[in-house]
Amino acid sequence: MKYFGAHVSIAGGVENAPLRAAELGATGFAMFTKNQRQWASAPLSTLSIALFQETMAKNHFVPEAALPHDGYLINLGQPDDAKLELSRKAFCDEMRRAEQLGLRLLNFHPGTTLGQIPLNDCLDRIAESVRIALDSTEHVCAVIENTAGAGSTVGSTLSELSELFTRIGRPERTRICIDTCHAFAAGYNFSNAAVYEDFWKEFDRGIGLAHLGGMHLNDAKGECGKHLDRHDSLGKGALGKDTFARIAADPRFDRIPMMLETPDETLWAEEIAFLRREAGAI
Repeated sequence: MKYFGAHVSIAGGVENAPLRAAELGATGFAMFTKNQRQWASAPLSTLSIALFQETMAKNHFVPEAALPHDGYLINLGQPDDAKLELSRKAFCDEMRRAEQLGLRLLNFHPGTTLGQIPLNDCLDRIAESVRIALDSTEHVCAVIENTAGAGSTVGSTLSELSELFTRIGRPERTRICIDTCHAFAAGYNFSNAAVYEDFWKEFDRGIGLAHLGGMHLNDAKGECGKHLDRHDSLGKGALGKDTFARIAADPRFDRIPMMLETPDETLWAEEIAFLRREAGAI
């Protein structure tokens, strides 16, 4: 079974996320646990936590099917020490919020050098940041998302992801999320079946498919390798619908959350139904 869903809103409370996902015919979902554009938010209330877990159970969502995302302000490779501490504090809070909700994963963008420090130093800062967050929680896995490689962002190549995974040194609680648009923008053309297979073989050699924690299924605007992080609806971009049919049917991705971040929310139910059909689920 695959967990297909979309990044749904938490407007009105985190407990509404599973309800919105169920309305789409999803078998999983992504969400923020707080306002993604603020450093701090009020703690999750006991009532919200209980309602979230209740709506999860009522709509038959298992914890492994949810892929929450941390806030956009966080940069775990921040070169400024004071700002790095702010990011680390916020990331630890995000990990704890996921744990309070009974979830197993927290997806995050690794960070950026901001053009101020060498890549090697940035990777060390990110790795230490993740270890601090893992030590502050008990079971939530930190899920590193690949990037499109624009500017000074880290983690656009499999070699950088593998190096970061190794430096963190906590394989039991570290996972990788592959965003198809980001991969395409970074030069991996998944619409080519041979490139697709080579990518996953390299992933398995360098990181291990057992450590794949999720996927973001997004078509891509722009050209391959041009580092343009612009998502498109499935079948409307450069990757094409056949790419997503291939991914949906791939047994290597059973039991991991596979989330849409496509721009037209009115198509989400249709896109989820397409993915489920290609996976043989409906």
